[in-house]
Amino acid sequence: MNQSMNDKVIITCAVTGGMTVPAQSKAIPITVDEIVRAGVEAAEAGAAVLHVHVREETTGRPVADLDLFERALTELKKNTDAVIQPTTGGGRGMTVEERASVLKFRPEMATFNAGSFNFGLFPVAARDLPFADWERDYLEGTTDYIFKNTFADMTYMAEQMRQSETRPEIEVYDVGHIYNLEQLVKDGVLEPPFNLQFVLGVLGANAAEPDQLIHMLRTAERVFGRDAFTWSAAGVGYRGEFGLAALSLILGGNVRVGLEDNLRITRTENATSNAQLVRKAVDLAATFDRAPATPDEARQFLGLKGAAAVGF
Repeated sequence: MNQSMNDKVIITCAVTGGMTVPAQSKAIPITVDEIVRAGVEAAEAGAAVLHVHVREETTGRPVADLDLFERALTELKKNTDAVIQPTTGGGRGMTVEERASVLKFRPEMATFNAGSFNFGLFPVAARDLPFADWERDYLEGTTDYIFKNTFADMTYMAEQMRQSETRPEIEVYDVGHIYNLEQLVKDGVLEPPFNLQFVLGVLGANAAEPDQLIHMLRTAERVFGRDAFTWSAAGVGYRGEFGLAALSLILGGNVRVGLEDNLRITRTENATSNAQLVRKAVDLAATFDRAPATPDEARQFLGLKGAAAVGF
């Protein structure tokens, strides 16, 4: 497996998610219709992969509701040829069984979290924003929240993905997660080649700093070998998102942007849509003579089974 497509880059758009709450931005899609519209626009702007959470439509609270997932995945597939990548990360308070339930739809690809860590969103609650009661409770509750991904959890998730023939995108939030992955390989739970997503900037895990991304990349290369994985980088916050995107492009990796991770298009201006963030990533890639990969190019590079083999 080659690490880089040289003149192409796979852009993933994290359309919505559990890291943000609606009070932070009116651009965050909440209903299924809004999520589908945002996903289609992001794909049209250049995203080959759409990373999808769903939210309770009346409140915006992150949920693992299978009816909402089925509607969102089905409509996205009807309206775009992008790779549709549902989350198994879920949100605060969800069990691993709830998080894995989306695999019943047999997606081409889904996220696989490579370890546990503190997941702190609570500093957001101190901002002067019109929070709903559930939003403030949700954010402040993360002072005591561990994003739980034990070895037993990861083994369970890997088996569910094996049964659904879903390719994992392995979310690596800190360098220790690489060694977790090494143990899972020794135990026969997972095997290379891998698709790694280095997610940096979550409070409680590694920082969205250039030297940290390079450290994690070089560690993965030492542990598994340069040809054992493809990789991408996702940074939280404006500086993290586009700073790591630029570095990833320089180093030959792929990039993830989207309103799940970052709400700003400039340091001082809020983004109006996911598509706006994708277009900025496309423009940034052009600076390094790399063009956005098509969904079919992404499927081939990532080793996916194809849209015809999903269950939605």
